[in-house]
Amino acid sequence: MLSRTADHLFWMARYTERAENTARMLDVNYQTSLMPQSAEVAEQGWWAMLDISELTHVYDQKYGLLHRDDVIDFMVRDMTNPSSIMSCLRAARENARAVRGSLTTEVWETINTTWLDVQRMIADGELRQDPSRFFEWVKFRSHLARGVQFGTMLKDDAFHFMRLGTFLERADNTARILDVKFQASGRDDNDTDDPNREQNDFYHWAAVLRSVSGFEVYRKIYRTVITPQRVAELLILRPDMPRSLVASMEEVVAILALVANQQSAETGRQAGKLHADLKYARIDDIFGVGLHAYLTSFLERISDLGNGISRDFLVPLAA
Repeated sequence: MLSRTADHLFWMARYTERAENTARMLDVNYQTSLMPQSAEVAEQGWWAMLDISELTHVYDQKYGLLHRDDVIDFMVRDMTNPSSIMSCLRAARENARAVRGSLTTEVWETINTTWLDVQRMIADGELRQDPSRFFEWVKFRSHLARGVQFGTMLKDDAFHFMRLGTFLERADNTARILDVKFQASGRDDNDTDDPNREQNDFYHWAAVLRSVSGFEVYRKIYRTVITPQRVAELLILRPDMPRSLVASMEEVVAILALVANQQSAETGRQAGKLHADLKYARIDDIFGVGLHAYLTSFLERISDLGNGISRDFLVPLAA
């Protein structure tokens, strides 16, 4: 497959997944903001989300003071923010249009219709009327795009590069969502044995689980009170949790093996090592070094892996 075609397919999938995960982060912060809490705690949550998305400076330059509605606008509809939901959906559509001949009609129509519909919804004020409903719609359209890809695409290199983009982006964003909540909570990573703190945080951690479609999964696996340590274990180390870091990396490693070429051995090795480190990690050890430090290191390794994939298969990223 031509590297430019692979590049468009890879980024089409990444942008679709990024829009979904931005919606997930916004939804968990919005739901949490509706709960009883001090204004300071609520503000910390929004700043933490901007910080983990590496957009704090950009937001501060544009808006100055932090306000929930301004953050939502910035992360949803601001076309000058390349990570906003609108920017991501437009970029996904443009990448799909560039390789229209490599997609089935169903895949193209799904992505194109999503872009057309989101413009109408924003213009009609649906985001303002019910933010949670809008975020659910974004997640649904992402689910639909993946389902149509899986149900109609030939399982060839085009399909593999779309899946590679999806799972690499998912690993990155799950780590960010988890880190956002732990930073916003102000929790000491080693403070895992305070039952009163865990009870008080129940609704906050339940919101985090719902943001990654993990609430029912958590209940099925642990059958007990929701604790930060178990939430982290579920989202990092459980291979049967679809959005966990280890499950995402398992998919990345498998796909890299399918599309391997003469220059991709080092990238495959890096992916395999990252997956192995997750596969054989223990949550106590992760909390021992500090969850934030662990996730920061993971995000750096994911970034390096993405650069390696671009170098070996795609159009290299600009220096």
